[in-house]
Amino acid sequence: MKEWLYGRNAVYETMRARRRQFLRLRIAQGVEEKGQLMEIIRIGASLRLPIERVPRNNLDTLGNGHQGVALEASNYPYSTLVDILSLAARRGEAPFVLILDVLQDPQNLGTLLRTAEAVGIHGVLLPFRHTATVTPAVVNSSSGATEHLQIVQVNLAQAIQQLKEENIWVIGLEAGLEAQPLNKVRLDGPLALVIGGEGSGMRTLVRKSCDGLMRLPMVGKVESLNAAVAGSVALYFAWHKRGFNTKPIDDIAKP
Repeated sequence: MKEWLYGRNAVYETMRARRRQFLRLRIAQGVEEKGQLMEIIRIGASLRLPIERVPRNNLDTLGNGHQGVALEASNYPYSTLVDILSLAARRGEAPFVLILDVLQDPQNLGTLLRTAEAVGIHGVLLPFRHTATVTPAVVNSSSGATEHLQIVQVNLAQAIQQLKEENIWVIGLEAGLEAQPLNKVRLDGPLALVIGGEGSGMRTLVRKSCDGLMRLPMVGKVESLNAAVAGSVALYFAWHKRGFNTKPIDDIAKP
């Protein structure tokens, strides 16, 4: 199976990660071939990819925000839970996992995946059904962060049980009063953070599987933040509690 990825960051990061097979590269006619686009073309040439200059409207059919470039590649290579735990072990870090329960908006998913990659998440769990998956739109909205992440599709309840057996603390993010304030929840050890879907939040079984629930402090009059914003804030809080590991990505063992 294959698909067209589009957008300069998405294409560049996909080519840089080299986790997919690449078939051909398309560049819009008349676009200035400089900066990041020049680097994309250079990488494509080094990989002996066919490079086609096509009318811009040829790319318009692939998706909004193509920025004059598209890459035909194999489908996204999903990982396994074992891959996630192995990556944490190779880095010598306590596991840091993001669980997204039936998040359905591709833009929200892309935003959370971009944040997850920025804070050093070892892997992301998605359910098998009723969820946005790693499509070209999500790769684009994540600015290519998907290509550097271990993303897994699993039965979430079963996966949470496996994480618990590995002594990983599972914390669900929720706005209700049943949830503990952020400053009362330990986030610095082996951690899986659960973010529920837009509107409905976590499903009942997933919620009951959590070791604890956490809420973000807020003083404004708006009732709550959306899933992508709340999840991103929670991820940065957790990263802060874990000591802000700022080791450059090139110095960290790759999967």
